[in-house]
Amino acid sequence: MYGMRVLCGALLLVAQSAPAAAQETSEDRAAVYLAREVPRWSNEHGCYSCHNNGDGARALFAALRHSIKIPAAATESTIRWLRTPRRWDDNKGEPGFSDKALARIQFAAALRGAAQAGSLNDREPLVEAARLVTEFQKSDGSWQIDQGSIGSPVTYGTALATTMARLSLAAAGDDTVATAIAAADRWLRKTAVATVPEAAAVLLGLEGSRDAPAREQSRRCLEILSQGQNPDGGWGPYLKSASEPFDTAITLLAVAPLETAAGWVRRGRAYLASTQLADGSWPETTRPPRAESYAQRISTTAWALEALLATRSPQDARPPKSRDKR
Repeated sequence: MYGMRVLCGALLLVAQSAPAAAQETSEDRAAVYLAREVPRWSNEHGCYSCHNNGDGARALFAALRHSIKIPAAATESTIRWLRTPRRWDDNKGEPGFSDKALARIQFAAALRGAAQAGSLNDREPLVEAARLVTEFQKSDGSWQIDQGSIGSPVTYGTALATTMARLSLAAAGDDTVATAIAAADRWLRKTAVATVPEAAAVLLGLEGSRDAPAREQSRRCLEILSQGQNPDGGWGPYLKSASEPFDTAITLLAVAPLETAAGWVRRGRAYLASTQLADGSWPETTRPPRAESYAQRISTTAWALEALLATRSPQDARPPKSRDKR
């Protein structure tokens, strides 16, 4: 009996000392979930969706950049679709596809992600996509999506739409969109910022800018974000509102480059880890909250995965426990 207890104790010690890197992380589980779901919509419906083949695919390409293995079948049909931007407006069958401006921004962002991951070697689709995106830019330099709303994982809102559009235009490296980029830059520096998603999106759009107007706008954004982090480590859409995975994710993406935000990042990552579901997804962030939406679930998970990838370090290898809320 004594020998058996010793053996069991030794086995327990071995199990506890197993390398954390060999275990699944939150990022691994989210990537597995999206690798299954991203091709599912087109396979079942015969069309391509902004949430699966836009947001979800963008996150899978980010996972590839961070050396997470993704089956080729998870993205190959999406890559074929993204490579021909002129076909995007002819997509049939997805409810809610009527907002062509938003669809172009989402698909262009996924195309940019494919190029960054080395899954697209031809620059011409990036240029074509950028030119299509500029067609919906407003005279003030913004892309006015879901006006009057705080935005959501799939509807973005004006601030996030403008930042995402600007990133795709810059990635194209085409002189014909230089004027559009300059207009977006002016808008990002001048727009009034009041909510957490606006502050995070504008800060993300101003990354790397060092001119005085950009620094002052960034300061305003950081002030909002500093006031908005909740005791659980997450952020909600407004100051003092309950934390949501989407609002937390875009905030982490915005502050990831800042050394001074290390504490925010650590607590924000802990919040995302604690709210991840057993299947690797996150509860969808909806407006109003606690509604059910497959599209929002996919896009929320995509944003959360990107945020974890952008802020992870070697110490983040040990996976947290996930829990299922539904």
